[in-house]
Amino acid sequence: MSFLKKIHPELQIDNFSRLDGTITYFAFVWGAVMRTKAKKILDYGAGRGSEFHLFNEANGSLFKHNFIDLRSQGAELWVCDIDPAVLTHPASDHQLVFKPGEPLPYASESFDLINSEYVFEHVVDPEPVAQELLRILKPGGYLCARTANKYGYVTVAARLVPNNRHVGWLKRVMPQRHAEDVFPTAYKMNTVKDIKRLFPGCEVYWYRDSAGPSYYFGNSLFYRLMLGVHKILPNWAATGLCFFIRKPEG
Repeated sequence: MSFLKKIHPELQIDNFSRLDGTITYFAFVWGAVMRTKAKKILDYGAGRGSEFHLFNEANGSLFKHNFIDLRSQGAELWVCDIDPAVLTHPASDHQLVFKPGEPLPYASESFDLINSEYVFEHVVDPEPVAQELLRILKPGGYLCARTANKYGYVTVAARLVPNNRHVGWLKRVMPQRHAEDVFPTAYKMNTVKDIKRLFPGCEVYWYRDSAGPSYYFGNSLFYRLMLGVHKILPNWAATGLCFFIRKPEG
């Protein structure tokens, strides 16, 4: 939207702003990849890879497009999801559909690193999911997860809207969001306390982040208002939570 380039002139360099939460998150993911020398990575709940499907060189960021591609340093990327759309994921080496509630079809200690973006908020039965993710992760490996903060204003608002109305609601507040990328939410893995309980014995690191506003009805004035809100939000009420969970060695 043209008004965004007036508010964030840096967008005119390569179509990303200094408030881009995806770039901040992936900087830490890449740090974990390099520290563990990860060569086999799983993207859990990868969906259709909408960021890659929707990329347009004229309006998108070339840097961001390459930065979020976890194959770019020579790693082998596996992607999985309960949605068959994952089979069309364009930035992966192996794609797999799994059934919810069943063990993941991977051998124990298969992956050096697991990435999971905006998946935890959709998990209805978190205990077996956490156990399976730890099972397939190698000792010393990282599970990196980006999710909604249970106490953020976006989550609080979303919890007031029934799941069957989320598509219509999001179409208003976030016009660029596609209906096929909207899924029911449960918010059972969306606090630091939840994660520490679900991954006992692991090192758990995290940060909260509000980044740039995503929900502003495509309106310039409302976007500016939400920018101000984000500046004064207390940390506990930030919109997002990013976790880096390290499995014990040995």
